[in-house]
Amino acid sequence: MANANEMRLTNLGALDQAAECLRTLAHPHRLRMVQMLLQDEYTVGELAEACEIPSHMASEHLRLMQRCGLLESTKDGRKRYYSVGEPHLASIMTCIETRFGTK
Repeated sequence: MANANEMRLTNLGALDQAAECLRTLAHPHRLRMVQMLLQDEYTVGELAEACEIPSHMASEHLRLMQRCGLLESTKDGRKRYYSVGEPHLASIMTCIETRFGTK
């Protein structure tokens, strides 16, 4: 069996950052928002409605995901549109949907 020095392992600092982003994603409303944002751009209000939560709660979820670099936003007049900023989110969601279904 190979020891850790012989294997190609990701450094612990990078794994710590990955774990933080995965913790951020680990919420049903955030996962729903990511599912939607992988399809198109949406406003806070649209995402809040789809998640059946108040807009201020949706804003907080979006802020956390944006802080991790998972999402981006653009302003158009008075509206702010959110989109996926991390292309690997599609792979993560495919994994989740394959394992847990799209019920």
